[in-house]
Amino acid sequence: MQNRVADEATAVGSRLLEAALQRPELAAAVVVAALLTLVAGLYLWRRLSRTKGDRFVAALADSDSVSVLMHPNPDPDAMASALAVAALARSVDTGATIQYAGQIRHPENRAFETVLECEFDHIETDIDLAADDVVLVDHNEPRGFAGAEGLDPYAVVDHHPGNGEGQAFTDVRSDRGSCASILTEYLREQGYERAGGETGLPSKLATGLLYGIQADTTSFTRGCTPAEFDAAAFLFPAADADALDRIANPQVDGETLDVKATAIQRRRVDGSFLVSHVGRVDNTDALPTAVEELVRLEGVTAAVVTGERNGTLHASGRSRDDRVHMGKALDAAFESFPEADAGGHARMGGGQIPLPDGGKVALPETAAAEDAPRELEARLFAAMNGEL
Repeated sequence: MQNRVADEATAVGSRLLEAALQRPELAAAVVVAALLTLVAGLYLWRRLSRTKGDRFVAALADSDSVSVLMHPNPDPDAMASALAVAALARSVDTGATIQYAGQIRHPENRAFETVLECEFDHIETDIDLAADDVVLVDHNEPRGFAGAEGLDPYAVVDHHPGNGEGQAFTDVRSDRGSCASILTEYLREQGYERAGGETGLPSKLATGLLYGIQADTTSFTRGCTPAEFDAAAFLFPAADADALDRIANPQVDGETLDVKATAIQRRRVDGSFLVSHVGRVDNTDALPTAVEELVRLEGVTAAVVTGERNGTLHASGRSRDDRVHMGKALDAAFESFPEADAGGHARMGGGQIPLPDGGKVALPETAAAEDAPRELEARLFAAMNGEL
């Protein structure tokens, strides 16, 4: 497309020059027309040759300040992506505040924040947003805080399926294994180098992005694409190996082990699918830790672990089964429950259901209240079996 525009501009210029030679009295007008054609051609060529990274940085430059919003309970991929957006914003003198709703509780997530000395701002409502222009990273529709449904994002960078769009910029690539690999691509396009020198990638940022990719692809074994390997090769020379090890291998609190044990004890299996409800938990990030363990059980190819915290039922699922798209399965299982939200990737997903005052899952009108646990479990098994 770019070459075609340049060729057409050249051809038009040649025809105008030929006309000027044949009719000298029109030479001045022809020269002006040729110059206008050349300028227009160059403008179009520059517009069409800009990369997505160029367009994203241009959008940042058009704003005085942005709120870089991570998804609720952010993971390393979201945190790393937010750090990269903040760095790109600073490069064009745009202020950036990294914000999130929910909690940072999983051991690796807390270690990421501590080891890399991150400054993240917690929000509870849309009033807490630091800027009118909001950049969503690692999700494409605002959620998890009061007023989220009325928010119109300024820009969106994500790798999850969805229809969310930004006013000034949108880049949603559901074929990618991580959002951090997309932001790494932007940094490379803006002239950042592997390490050293004035344009070298800062070690803190390289370390965060590398671990973000590693975490979201389960150490490059799940949902990984060539883009993730390419990004990792670019980031590795500037990354801090000691910091990576400290983030990846933090100490684990006692509740995480308790939740894992409870999930194992309360597991229910239907064929090769497993569901376990662990009851009340303080740390919801213990649920994905537990389900990662359970999906390794011999004969189990997909598993879901659920737990309750602060009036909400949380679910975390994992799949090693090509028949089970975990994100779609959870979405189908939770679809009939009021105000439920679920989704994710083929190999991993999560969901939430607000609980009424009684602490039981709100069921469709066709089910009795006492059937709540049985109904939810049945729907999860049916979804994994492809019956929903």
